[in-house]
Amino acid sequence: MAKGILGRKIGMTQLFNEEGELVPVTVVQADPNVVLQVKTVENDGYEAIQLGVSDKKPVRSNKPEKGHAEKANTTPKRYIREIRNADLGNYEVGQEVKVDIFEAGEKIDVTGTSKGKGFQGAIKRHNQSRGPMSHGSRYHRRPGTMGPIDPMHVLKGKKLPGQMGGETVTIQNLEVVKVDTENNLLLIKGNVPGAKKSFIQITSAVKA
Repeated sequence: MAKGILGRKIGMTQLFNEEGELVPVTVVQADPNVVLQVKTVENDGYEAIQLGVSDKKPVRSNKPEKGHAEKANTTPKRYIREIRNADLGNYEVGQEVKVDIFEAGEKIDVTGTSKGKGFQGAIKRHNQSRGPMSHGSRYHRRPGTMGPIDPMHVLKGKKLPGQMGGETVTIQNLEVVKVDTENNLLLIKGNVPGAKKSFIQITSAVKA
């Protein structure tokens, strides 16, 4: 069954494993999450648990949010996500979920919002190749032909310059290197999507 927790990316560091190898790790601050709602097939049409983390300022929350949070005896949360296919028998509304649900060596999937890069060209955005930079070439960093002779219009899905980044990205099969229950920290091997201080969702790996 799936399990998960919401946290905040602090940054990256490195540590030595038992073999003496240097391992790059991402540090995630995963404060205790509150189960705001348990969704069932009878009531909602599917099974999931709704987790929330990081208190919202009272002035920033509206009445429905306050009422929803009060059912779990907590305050409105800034970051709320659902974990599908969780074992509903282990969760009840108002319960706290902590980092100790994971252990070192476990495989996880991490979902976050990638860093925004602004408006970028086709080479940076889609990893396309450039033309020759030599004298006489009039084709350097452009996206190539727009509409070839036959259709005479730009085809749907044409990879063009535009807004890059700021998308929901999931990296699969990352490894938990260490779980610090005292400080509510998870150390994950490698990098995870998003800027520092951004919220991320950590779930058990679907392809493990």
